[in-house]
Amino acid sequence: MPVVDYLVLDGEPHLSARQCRGCDAVYFDRRNACAKCFTTEFTPRRLANTGCVRAFTFVHRVKRPFVSAIVDLDGGGVVKANLLGFGAPEDVAPFVRVELTTFVVGTDDEGSNAIAFGYKRAEEAA
Repeated sequence: MPVVDYLVLDGEPHLSARQCRGCDAVYFDRRNACAKCFTTEFTPRRLANTGCVRAFTFVHRVKRPFVSAIVDLDGGGVVKANLLGFGAPEDVAPFVRVELTTFVVGTDDEGSNAIAFGYKRAEEAA
């Protein structure tokens, strides 16, 4: 079970967004109207699994620090997600190529897995 509605796990995991029919703006959340052109019609759009880091920060407020990033997806779309496999600040920089990956974040009492997504360096993603 995906932890967010826009993570699609059927077949190859990928992100799915809503694209405005008027101006092609892309949104992950449900919208009554486009924030750019006010059109009320949207179509589903499969987003690329690859992109590059636009900006990032290391979060140290927890026992296990992590990297939060903004990723510009190839072909359009921007997503905020965690980077995986970047252990030190010098390991990541803007424009680093990354690829979507999924992982289990928990299991309920019935054995169903909760699946989240993040991004790994493109050559490391499985």
